Amino acid sequence: MVSKVVFGRGSFNQLEDILAPNRKGRNAPFIYYVDDVFKGNHWLTSRIRLSYKDKIIYVPTKEEPKTSQIDKYVEDIILEFSELPSGIIGVGGGIVMDIAKAVSLMLTNKGESKDYQGWDKIKHPGIYHVGIPTISGTGAEVSRTTILTGPERKLGINSDYTPFDQVVLDPELTKGVPKNQWFYTGMDCYVHCIESLNGTYLNAFSQSYGEKALSLCKEIFLEDNLTKEEAQDKLMMASWHGGMSIAYSQVGVAHAMSYGLGYLLGVKHGIGNCIVFDHLEEYYPKGVALFKEMKQKHNIELPQGICANLSQQEFDKMIDVALSLEPLWENAIGKHWQTEITREKLTDLYKKM
Repeated sequence: MVSKVVFGRGSFNQLEDILAPNRKGRNAPFIYYVDDVFKGNHWLTSRIRLSYKDKIIYVPTKEEPKTSQIDKYVEDIILEFSELPSGIIGVGGGIVMDIAKAVSLMLTNKGESKDYQGWDKIKHPGIYHVGIPTISGTGAEVSRTTILTGPERKLGINSDYTPFDQVVLDPELTKGVPKNQWFYTGMDCYVHCIESLNGTYLNAFSQSYGEKALSLCKEIFLEDNLTKEEAQDKLMMASWHGGMSIAYSQVGVAHAMSYGLGYLLGVKHGIGNCIVFDHLEEYYPKGVALFKEMKQKHNIELPQGICANLSQQEFDKMIDVALSLEPLWENAIGKHWQTEITREKLTDLYKKM
C-alpha cells in the first residue's frame, strides 16, 4: 500500500514541505515528470519550487508510455547526474504517474524495462517516488502496476515495489480536464469496480473498496445534485478506492482486450476500456447496462469501427496480447478460462468494435 497520503483542496501547495525530509543533498535532485499540457501553465508550475539541480521534464501524453521511453529517461538521469535522484515525482494522469513509477524502479534494477514486464520480476525497491494526479479515474496513484507498451506486448511492471511512497490528492488540480477525458478516465474507475466485484479473486478487503468506488461512480455520473467541486472530490476518492480494489483482486475482460487495442492501434487505456466494455453484456450484463445509461446521460459517442479494416494477422496480434494476461482471465472466468475464451471468441468480439 501507499505509505503516505495527503488529501485536500490546495494540498499541492504543501509539496515542498512534503519532499524536504527526503532530499539527500545538493547533487541528488528531485526529478519532476509533468504532463506537457501544463507547459506554460504558471497556475500549476509556479508552485513547483526547484532547488539545487532539481529538474522538470514535460512528458508528451498523446501516446501511452513505451519501455524504450522509460529506458531513455533512465539513461538521461544516469548520464546527467553524479548521484541518484532524491526522488521522482509524477504530476499528471495515469501516463505520467506510470512513467514516474517505472523510472524509479529502473534506476535500481539493472537491464531494460521490457525485461520486467509481468508480475513480481522487480527484486529491488525503487528510489523514493511521489504521485500527484491531475485527473481522476485511472487508479495509477495507488496501483501496484505501470502500463507500458514494449516491443512484444503491452503489460505493466507489477510488483510490491511499484506503488508510490507518497501521494498528494488535490482535487483542484483536476479542474481543467476536458469532458470526454473526464468521462473516459472516470469509466476506467467504474470498470475497475465492475471487474473486481464480479471476479473470482474477490475477497472482503477488495470488495469493501470496490463497493465504495462503485457507489461514488453512480453518484457522480448518474445524479444531478453535486456541485462541480463535490464531484471532483468524490471522483478523486472513487479513483483511489477503485485502484485499491483491483490491487487486492484483479481486473477482467475489458482490460485484457483493451490492452490488445492499445498495443496494435495505440488506443489510450481509458477510451479503450470504454470501447470494449460497451460490448461485454455477456460477461457483465448489469454493469454494461449502467455504463450505457451513463454514456447516454453525458452525451458520449464512442469511436465506431476501429477494427473494421484489420487483417487476420492484426487480429491475431491483439489476441496474443490479450491472452497473455492470464490473471485477468482467471479473475473474470475462473481457473478453466481457456475452455471458454478461444481465439475465435475474441476475434468475434473485436470485430464488433
